[in-house]
Amino acid sequence: MRPAKKSKAQVNKKLRVLIAKVGLDGHDRGVKIVARALRDAGFEVIYLGIHNSPAEIVASALQEDVDAIGLSIHSAAHLTLFGTVLRLLKKNKANDIVVFGGGIVPDEDIGRLKRMGVREVFTPGASLEAIVTFVQSLGSETPAARRRKQNLRPSVAAPVGGESRPAAKPKRRAQR
Repeated sequence: MRPAKKSKAQVNKKLRVLIAKVGLDGHDRGVKIVARALRDAGFEVIYLGIHNSPAEIVASALQEDVDAIGLSIHSAAHLTLFGTVLRLLKKNKANDIVVFGGGIVPDEDIGRLKRMGVREVFTPGASLEAIVTFVQSLGSETPAARRRKQNLRPSVAAPVGGESRPAAKPKRRAQR
């Protein structure tokens, strides 16, 4: 007897994708449509919404143990903001998280983003099918998916942005 074949939705569900608007850009219609398309294709989508800093995005990606981060940008700061996300991922030893993006990105900057480490860039007019196909191509065997399958927790890395917060002092009970 052969095991039942898994549907595409069952296979895709193993992939966790964080979708976020990076920077001060507030145009969120396109990113919401992409998040919904990925969800409808069976992926687990964590949508952070608008006005996220690179440090917030990386912290959330680490906490959620995602396989990929999809960034949307319309503010012309794509080289700086995507670069900061990639740098923070590297600093936190999370190079296995795939970064892709979309939005208003000049053609001449796409190659530069890819050389920096952004896996794919989708510009206006890209089909939802192309985006879903790209995420499907990442497969269910990313390091994060394998950890989840084995019920392993990700290792906790140093503070994301390099900023350190003073440790909370333990509360002392009043002596009577």
